[in-house]
Amino acid sequence: MLRLLLALLALALPAAAAAQPVVDNPNTRVELIAGAPDASGARTVGLVLTPKPGWHSYWSNPGEAGFAPKATWTLPATATAAPLRFPVPGTLLVSGLMNYVYESTATLLTTVSGPAGAIGVDLNYLVCTAEMCVPESAKLTLLAGAAADPRIAAAVAALPTPLAGARFAIDHGRLAVAVPVADPASVTHAYFFPAVDGILDYASPQIVTVAGVGLRIETKAAKPPTSVAGVLRVERGAKVTGYTFTATPGVVAAAGPAPGEGATGTLALFASALALAIAGGVVLNVMPCVFPILSLKALSLAKGGASPAEARRDALAYAAGVIAVCVVLGGVVLALSAAGDAVGWGFQLQNPRVVAALLILVTAISLNLAGLFELGSFGGGDALASKPGAAGSFWTGALAAFVATPCTGPFMAAALGAALVLPPVAGLLVFAGLGFGLALPFLAIGFVPALRRRLPKPGAWMATFRHLLSIPMFMTALGLAWLLGRQAGVSGMAIGLAGALAAGLTLWWLGGRQRAFAPGWPPLIVGLAAAVVAVAAIVPGVAGLHAATDATDAPSGLAAAPFSEAALAKLQASHTPTFVYFTADWCLTCKVNERGALSSPAVAAAFRAKGVRTLVGDWTSNDPVLGRFIRAHNRAGVPLYLFYHADGRMEVLPQVLTPDALISLA
Repeated sequence: MLRLLLALLALALPAAAAAQPVVDNPNTRVELIAGAPDASGARTVGLVLTPKPGWHSYWSNPGEAGFAPKATWTLPATATAAPLRFPVPGTLLVSGLMNYVYESTATLLTTVSGPAGAIGVDLNYLVCTAEMCVPESAKLTLLAGAAADPRIAAAVAALPTPLAGARFAIDHGRLAVAVPVADPASVTHAYFFPAVDGILDYASPQIVTVAGVGLRIETKAAKPPTSVAGVLRVERGAKVTGYTFTATPGVVAAAGPAPGEGATGTLALFASALALAIAGGVVLNVMPCVFPILSLKALSLAKGGASPAEARRDALAYAAGVIAVCVVLGGVVLALSAAGDAVGWGFQLQNPRVVAALLILVTAISLNLAGLFELGSFGGGDALASKPGAAGSFWTGALAAFVATPCTGPFMAAALGAALVLPPVAGLLVFAGLGFGLALPFLAIGFVPALRRRLPKPGAWMATFRHLLSIPMFMTALGLAWLLGRQAGVSGMAIGLAGALAAGLTLWWLGGRQRAFAPGWPPLIVGLAAAVVAVAAIVPGVAGLHAATDATDAPSGLAAAPFSEAALAKLQASHTPTFVYFTADWCLTCKVNERGALSSPAVAAAFRAKGVRTLVGDWTSNDPVLGRFIRAHNRAGVPLYLFYHADGRMEVLPQVLTPDALISLA
């Protein structure tokens, strides 16, 4: 028996030795990693190449020297591996030869579909220094059931984003390519990498200018191509973004000014973004969930007869609360974006648990405005938003900013999109500017005595007005319940409504105790516990009543289809005019446009007459693919409206649509 065990062990050792997910070659460390399986069982698999200092590996098109990595896969029967996808490369000019290389860690990705099992690969690649090149190989195996590697998400985020609408032209041996990159003035450097050999003269300089709605790249052509495919590397300061595209023959605008360089371009972008953010913040004050809060704080000045010093103090505290929340939310967006997550403004409402918590909170605020109970009686006035003086003003401002985040109104899109490409400190200042704009009306009331004098005199009407202000808050709660149903299904909506009901019953009982001057803490604790249980019971990620790519909610006259990059590319290849829009159930501006201009019979008739196709992307729940596409167009959230003309031109439309504007496009 012992001999048999030893024999089996001897047979197993070579197999175990071969099952290596990491190989340390003389000049490169190679790793085989994978992400978690998706719903179909497919896994994203990565080959991580880390050359030693001074060495470099090569892109899919190596340039004038070198060769691209070649992978031969060993997979379970009927399983398949897609072609390798490469991150954005860099350039390296050696002895007059242009090379497309990676001088640091690069992760090459593929998707393995089919039955689960061990994944093996034979990788052959070339690594070089400025003086010598060495071919290396690695045989790696990832055993079935291997844990998901968190680096996969960052590698996916580092892939270039597909763009449609690029055009090229050849004139006297010069190749000119126009790429519709959003906010081209903020670009500090750009470079075009052709996907295949023979399109351009590698070592010739590339002249990059701003032309129309994008960038124009001009260089010496190698031979007249029928199409031009490749990757555009775009740098905005220290931030690098890649765009992959296939350009078709067309008219390319004449060279314009060079993109903004250094501090001048960044300063101009920051100044315009800050101004737009402040204007967008001011507009947010008329939203139904913000206006009641602002109105109550304004009337509190009139009711309390505050002195000028107290009015200024409360205004500054309110502004501090608003700005603090906007900066914190903006910081989270910037941090997640830097980590590779495709998130945007209002990202927290893509989580049904956050929506449920906000539903319960807004329900409580509505009942307070309706007079069911008073916040000031909780434990002698310790409730945050009802505290007297600066503390209450600060937390009221924080609440106003938080409930305003579902909205991306006019002026905000360009501002918040620019914040994502500016240096971090400048980006945070843009988010602070949004908060300043949101707080500006109350600051004006606090610092301008003439405005305070124009406020109505205190009286019994204030109680009635306060009760009326509960109506838009109740409508906000109703909208949040609907949104919760869209994200988590009928069961999730029922759980959220149960939590709101438990909170309402608790507050009703509490209101009665307050009127009897009896202690109110025990029911408050019970209600809070019920709300926490309701929020925890909702499972994020459970499908709601519609999938993220479902287009059934689009206006019927447009005959919209679900958005995908492949569908858009197919329409562009056939020169079909296409209207693309991105929406979310929690976006008020989106829903106004969908019930208004997008539902216009005249718009539908014009689109049908001219053969305009419509694609819609739903970002109600987090979708990294949609997030990356939205970010590629320099936007931080929805709505985003794009119109692709038959000649390949792409136009970014305003966030507030009108039927006449859409008809004129068609």
